[in-house]
Amino acid sequence: MDEIDLKTRQGNKTEEKENSPAQNLLKTWKAFKFALPIIISVLLVVSFLKASIPVNLYHNLFTGNGLIDSFIGATVGSVSIGNPILSYIIGGELSKDGVSLFVITAFLISWVTVGIVQLPAEIIFFGKRFSVMRNLASYFSAIIIGILAVLIMAII
Repeated sequence: MDEIDLKTRQGNKTEEKENSPAQNLLKTWKAFKFALPIIISVLLVVSFLKASIPVNLYHNLFTGNGLIDSFIGATVGSVSIGNPILSYIIGGELSKDGVSLFVITAFLISWVTVGIVQLPAEIIFFGKRFSVMRNLASYFSAIIIGILAVLIMAII
């Protein structure tokens, strides 16, 4: 019994050393050093896309058909990544330009939730299957929500 207790205690001490704050800090630092170049490259690509694609170009892409425009809006939003804070400004500007609510809703939802540009980095961190499935689910959800939002607004 004493030998088993001694081995168990020694095993617990080994686990405690592996989980010490210094070890955890070192593991975190290594993960951060691995992720930093990937994060920086995604930010550079996103910045390039934002600078090279003017917002007023979007309203020229839409047809006037709610279903088709929702697909187009979600597709354009998927490749023009953005953050939620700017979505209010862009949504307002698109509305002023006469773009339908179908487009604006699908565009903004996919703009925030779908990340074609950041997909390679997402695959590295979360795996290919999860990343692709998440993006597809977000894309089709943006289209469905875009259509439902307008229909619900029409009823109200």
